[in-house]
Parts: sequence; C-alpha cells; structure tokens
Amino acid sequence: MPGELFVVAAPSGAGKTSLVRALIERHPEVGVTVSHTTRAPRTREINGLNYHFVTPDVFSAMEDAGKFLESAAVFGNRYGTSHAEIERILNTGHHIVLEIDWQGAEQVCALRPDAISIFILPPSLEVLMKRLHGRGQDSQDSINTRSAAAVDEMSHYKEFDYVVVNDDFETALDALAAVVLNKDARYTREAQIPELTPLLVRLLHPSE
Repeated sequence: MPGELFVVAAPSGAGKTSLVRALIERHPEVGVTVSHTTRAPRTREINGLNYHFVTPDVFSAMEDAGKFLESAAVFGNRYGTSHAEIERILNTGHHIVLEIDWQGAEQVCALRPDAISIFILPPSLEVLMKRLHGRGQDSQDSINTRSAAAVDEMSHYKEFDYVVVNDDFETALDALAAVVLNKDARYTREAQIPELTPLLVRLLHPSE
C-alpha cells in the first residue's frame, strides 16, 4: 500500500528541520526526499544527504524539463523537490514528509490534492529570534531578513490542514508524529482555533 505525502512548513527558526529529522529517526515508516538547492552547503552539510547542491544553470535546466513537483526562491536561493524521488519513496509504502516553505507547500497541494499540510508555529517572536541567533549558521544580515519575513510567513498558517506549536520540543514532536502516523484530529487547524487565537494575535500583530 503506498505511503502518504505530508508537507511541513514554518518560518525560519521555528524548528521544523529539527522536528522532521527527529521524526524520521524515531519512525522508520517515515521517509524524506533530498531536495535540490542552489545555495552553498553549510558547515557539516553533505551533498546528496542534506541537499543536492547544484548550480543555478543545472537547477534551471531541471525546472524547464519539468522534473520538480515544487520549486521556490527563498532568500535569494532556489529549492526544488523531484517528482521521481517522491514516487519512488511512496511506492515503498513509506510516508514522505517534505520540509519546505509555504510557497512550496502551496504548489505541492495544488498538484497533489492528496497531500496533507502541517504548519509549525513558534511559541513567541522572542523565542523565534533566540533560535535564529542560537543556531549559529546564518549571518546577521540573513537573520535580519528572515526575522522580517517571519510575520508574513506565519500568516499563511490558515492555508494548512494541521498546526503544531513548537514550544517544548518533545511535546511538539509527539504532536507531529500523531499527525503523520494517525492524522490525529486534535491538531487540525479548526480544532485548535480557540487555543491558538491568543498566540496568533501575538505572532501576527506584534505592534498591537
């Protein structure tokens, strides 16, 4: 029986990469595709494991050939997810979790109506900024750009099926696993509106 396709998006610093990595490590029935990107590798990133690092010309050629399910420009770099890799993994019976930005998630859900979307929110803007500084892999200019974009990115939460708040990491990981493995209705966006409303006001209207 084929697996199911999930897309996970979040603003930079919300912790989606760590959550998805931990989910895959703990649950062998969950797979992940390796995306293509034009950005340079960060420290300890391995080509073919973390990403397929390619030149802009190679990326454009793949895009023109229709090889990507989704592609997006994010902070001056381009990212794409291969059709072939997705089908290969789903046909093994494994679920797939795509860790992408909201633009990519929008593309995937338009092309694959069967895809299930999950948005990760931080518990506050202060925590988001602390995480951006604490991970030590971005320049100050990059941090400024990402933090400025965060409010707009978070406003797209309402386009997603499920919402997980990453306050306590283990609790958030359990929630993400409950969605991917069981589609737990407790974490649907609609079910959480009363609980999420005060947080969303603080995140989306910080000056009020």
